[in-house]
Amino acid sequence: MASNPQAKSSFHMSPEEFREQGHAVVDWIANYYRRIESFPVMSRVLPGEIRESLPKEAPVQPEPFERILGDIEKIILPGITHWQSPNFFAYFPSNASGPAILGDLLASGFGVQGMLWATSPACTELETHVLDWLVTALALPGKFRSAGNGGGVIQDTASSSALCAVLAARERATNFEANRAGARQKMTAYTSSQSHSSIEKAIKIAGLGSDNLRLIEVDESFAMRPAMLADAVKLDKAAGRIPFFVCGTVGTTSSNGMDPLEEIGRVCREFNLWFHVDSAMSGTAAICPEFRHFQEGIEYADSYCFNPHKWMFTNFDCDCFYVADRKALIEALSVLPEYLRNKATESGAVIDYRDWHVPLGRRFRALKLWFVLRYYGIEGLQFHVREHVRLAQEFAKWVLGDKRFELVVPPPLNLVCFRLNASDEVNQQLMDALNRSGDLFLTHTKLRGRLVLRMSIGQTNTAQHHLEKAWERIQEEASRLV
Repeated sequence: MASNPQAKSSFHMSPEEFREQGHAVVDWIANYYRRIESFPVMSRVLPGEIRESLPKEAPVQPEPFERILGDIEKIILPGITHWQSPNFFAYFPSNASGPAILGDLLASGFGVQGMLWATSPACTELETHVLDWLVTALALPGKFRSAGNGGGVIQDTASSSALCAVLAARERATNFEANRAGARQKMTAYTSSQSHSSIEKAIKIAGLGSDNLRLIEVDESFAMRPAMLADAVKLDKAAGRIPFFVCGTVGTTSSNGMDPLEEIGRVCREFNLWFHVDSAMSGTAAICPEFRHFQEGIEYADSYCFNPHKWMFTNFDCDCFYVADRKALIEALSVLPEYLRNKATESGAVIDYRDWHVPLGRRFRALKLWFVLRYYGIEGLQFHVREHVRLAQEFAKWVLGDKRFELVVPPPLNLVCFRLNASDEVNQQLMDALNRSGDLFLTHTKLRGRLVLRMSIGQTNTAQHHLEKAWERIQEEASRLV
């Protein structure tokens, strides 16, 4: 078959075009951040509206890049809920920053798959080193450093860290026989009634069944009651079951509750239970010495995680997961097929992070975290964390000063839980009106059976005037309802 002399030799983007269009994309992102406050924080599109605006089939012929970028503005932007808006006070933040975005761009440019040390040594060694940096910066126990028996790894989210901790704990408790024995059906795990749903999900994925997860009651500050934990463990042991895992939380999602790690840790030590500490949101606060008391007792932990993508200005996804004994984790997760064997691995002198999490493949996430730590420095990170905590405490004072509102729980850090002194229906109406306005975005929870509004203050660019405007809007809407 004769070749077509007019056929294109390549449809790839050339380095020259990449440079030109790359400038256009960076300009678009910079302009987006410049005008982000002009958009409604919460997207107003209806279900299916974005898909209806897209062609039914993929294009057959190549399209010019300018048209593709134009559709970002026309089609995609209306369907974006603006997590990076300084008026985003919902959930916990998922922060980004300039240095993190640029670090992520470089990681995409390298396009490495860092499953093994051999597949890109820099990908592995930078990650190990940056996570060791954070052990010092957050005053974590030295056993989490890579120089000893422990070490850290970047997971996608705290949910994956919880699953890995559960799997390692399960295998340690059964002498690595759980995959072959039926013992795991008698195993029991423990966490507080306020713990994140990812713990239950991890227990289910690990084949243990959510019926074997014990939810321990909390005190008036929504922290786990260690005495009740000990009682639950004793009951299960007396019934012939195998207690094996406890998750404590530093900063629960609903109320920012702080579990008493030291007391929980002593229970875990007494009964030889794996102690995992989830500090996904609040872990970043330990960058400031004055907030480290929330993590007192962390030395009892077998594993620990926090999310730089929540409050350390490192764009999603980036969860730092530490273990005191990496051997337990690796033995639980390692499978070595012939096609992954190589001299570096067999030497025992390197870390292969594929053995530290569920996926085989992994991205170069450490670059963006490295950029953030170097660009801000510890001093810069401390400044912004302290400012967010100050703003939250200020907001709590405003709530206390308005008799129409109730401060449901004193805020330990940067989450304020409050409500109108009215029915749940009225509080729901208040939140819905605020979110429809586009001026800000709040979410809710249930505490002691009542609907409570959550004001989460931790978005990268949130400042005093954003909070003042938000409180003014909350008061305005409240005046229409009560």
